[in-house]
Amino acid sequence: MKFTIARLCGGAALMAVPQEEFELDMEKAAEAIGNKGHAIKQKDGMMIVFMCGDMEATLYVQGKVMFFPLENKSQCIEYAT
Repeated sequence: MKFTIARLCGGAALMAVPQEEFELDMEKAAEAIGNKGHAIKQKDGMMIVFMCGDMEATLYVQGKVMFFPLENKSQCIEYAT
């Protein structure tokens, strides 16, 4: 999957935006995230906020993923993939 990377929050966060349009099943996504051992902080039909190590990650229904704090674009693509 290919992503476009956007810098957010004054450079402290990066967002991976899929180049293809799709919509995630958020219930299945939350289950997969929990099965990987990540603590889910918030969940609704539009987004899932969870801890990914020392970073907070937000997964959106459109497949976008924001990582905070993160400044390395290569890592952003790796994590999103």
